[in-house]
Amino acid sequence: MIITFCGHSSYESNLGDEKRLLGLFEQVIRGEQVSFYLGGYGHFDCFARRCARKYQENHSNAELVFVTPYLGKWLDERKDMLEKEYDKIVYPELECVLHKFAILKRNEWMVNQADYVVAYVRTHYGGAYKTLLYAHKHKRPYINLYQGNYELY
Repeated sequence: MIITFCGHSSYESNLGDEKRLLGLFEQVIRGEQVSFYLGGYGHFDCFARRCARKYQENHSNAELVFVTPYLGKWLDERKDMLEKEYDKIVYPELECVLHKFAILKRNEWMVNQADYVVAYVRTHYGGAYKTLLYAHKHKRPYINLYQGNYELY
């Protein structure tokens, strides 16, 4: 099983969201092997990684995967830090994508791989919103933590 995330870089984490997300992990994963596909940018991504790590501490069946939008110098400069934070680094084949579209295409790739998408989207613009729309359009089960009801769609 793969769970991926999308959310605003300006997200402010809170204990309520953390408890609900950890509960959602228990409900959805049900003891299966799980890979958390993470983008590693902004506050929501940090929150998602922290929750995935907490889940992993109590479940040996979980791995944290950083999905990088770039290779080369960008990755080389961050590789030591990333290898400490994540169990694996994955690069979707994006060589033919223009640099300015790499994150968007990486996000779409993560949604395509995912069994579930966890979002925190409160606006109708931006990268997180586009990623959530992509998940909805491609019929991926998702939850938007911002909406408050925390049900999968």
